[in-house]
Amino acid sequence: MAIPKDITFVTFDVYGTLIDWETGAYDAFRSEAERDGFTIERDDLIPLFYEVQRQIQAGSYELYAEVLRRTAVQIAKTLGWPLEPSRAGFLPDSVQRWPPFKETNSALAKVAKKSKVGLISNIDDKLLGQTRRHIPLDFDLVVTAQQVRSYKPDPAHFTECERRIGGKKGWVHVAASYYYDVEPCLKRKIPVVWVNRNKDTLESNQKKPDAEVASLREALKTIGVL
Repeated sequence: MAIPKDITFVTFDVYGTLIDWETGAYDAFRSEAERDGFTIERDDLIPLFYEVQRQIQAGSYELYAEVLRRTAVQIAKTLGWPLEPSRAGFLPDSVQRWPPFKETNSALAKVAKKSKVGLISNIDDKLLGQTRRHIPLDFDLVVTAQQVRSYKPDPAHFTECERRIGGKKGWVHVAASYYYDVEPCLKRKIPVVWVNRNKDTLESNQKKPDAEVASLREALKTIGVL
């Protein structure tokens, strides 16, 4: 697939693409662990967070707030931090403080002047509502895991988005996660721009996205907004 010239609808993944969840989650873990005199290193936490969350989301659907609680308990256990499960709510409680990337709001405002804008996210509606306080844009479409009772990379988000848009013509998705977003878009032939901030390298069996950029600003150039 190629990036269409006549783009009418741009959707974005939220956490990792618009919101710096890694910094937000790490700050929450560090602060809570310090209450017990326990130190957590960011380089240890983030890969473990990805792994544990992926395992939990592969099971039967539950609200993302509960996924975060279970993630916190499992990570603490793995790291040897004696966290009482009753305190695991610190992680979903922290979502409201996860910061947007500096370029997020200006980039979204520019896109909104030229096309419709939507969000496709692995989260529940309540937590996304808290995050949207950081993003003062009235989106044309929002699809959450709670609405489709499924987690990406399962295709339900994208199937529902296509249904609401009325087809794939003129639609481009922008996302930072190859696993959660790029791969399912490639499978469904949805044009996708990969915001590869971490400069990850694809393995030989992974297909290239329609476009790869290092920032949202570059993504906007790719879709003809800048």
